[in-house]
Amino acid sequence: MTSTKAAVRPPITLAESEADTLADLALAMQGRQPEVSRLLLEEIDRAQTVPAGRVPRDVVTMGSTVVFVVRETGERRTITLVYPGEADISQGRLSILTPVGAGLLGLRVGQEISWPDRSGEDRLLAIESVDRPG
Repeated sequence: MTSTKAAVRPPITLAESEADTLADLALAMQGRQPEVSRLLLEEIDRAQTVPAGRVPRDVVTMGSTVVFVVRETGERRTITLVYPGEADISQGRLSILTPVGAGLLGLRVGQEISWPDRSGEDRLLAIESVDRPG
């Protein structure tokens, strides 16, 4: 799988409690999903972490419904970012333990990230809107 260096990725923000939970999940999945686990841990490591109440409303968090565009294809997708046990792509619920799910985490409306898809090809994902629960 190819991936873009973290230095050229946009800044991201995570809630401290969410970062801890996701790091534990990624570590637990290292044996079964090593590449996605590595990508998720890299994102958590480079994120600015803040108390949950200080995460801006336009930042992708767990449970957020996100509209994004894959720039190379023009495909517009709407997904809700969820934990693996809640995932159901037919219902638009995308697991954090997928390459795209890990790549969307912490991004804000208007940001883009070059990120590997399931086949390992880098795709430019652009965040159009974020609707967070609560």
